[in-house]
Amino acid sequence: MIRIGILDLQGDVSEHFQIAQKALENLKVEYQVLNVRNAEDAALCDGIIISGGESTVIGKLMVETGIKDIIINNEIPVFGTCAGMVLLATKTDYQQPLLRLMDMKVKRNAFGRQKDSFEQEIEILGEKYTGVFIRAPAVDEVGDKAQIISKIDDIIIGVKQGKNMALAFHPELTEDTRLHEYFIKEVL
Repeated sequence: MIRIGILDLQGDVSEHFQIAQKALENLKVEYQVLNVRNAEDAALCDGIIISGGESTVIGKLMVETGIKDIIINNEIPVFGTCAGMVLLATKTDYQQPLLRLMDMKVKRNAFGRQKDSFEQEIEILGEKYTGVFIRAPAVDEVGDKAQIISKIDDIIIGVKQGKNMALAFHPELTEDTRLHEYFIKEVL
């Protein structure tokens, strides 16, 4: 049985929970999707999804609850979207707690404020996909260990490193399960 945790501290938790369930059903594997609110919950997971929200708040709560240490010490793969992308970075343009699991520097709110949100067809992992961007970050730099998997023009919006994946957009706000399935296959 695979256990996928949805970090439940702040952000698009219910949307990720629902699409993760659909992705796991599509993959026809025995599964459990868990809400992760503390270190004990995190320790049960084979992979964790960190949703959009306010990355500074999520980062501080991950430290306070001990979730950050569990993810790092247990080497739990993480799929981060929007704020989750920021938290996976080694560096960002703002002083805040980070997981530092991916060799990249991220700029918060790179596409502007809430009113500048947009949807755009993108290419990721060789396939077309609808990207939903809400106060989205972007990657300024990637190191040797990280692999760019998606861009808009010259702006990096998707990165993979090992079993970790970071996206600037919100795949949980679509009905398309392919990116969640991709992450789950990495965890399996």
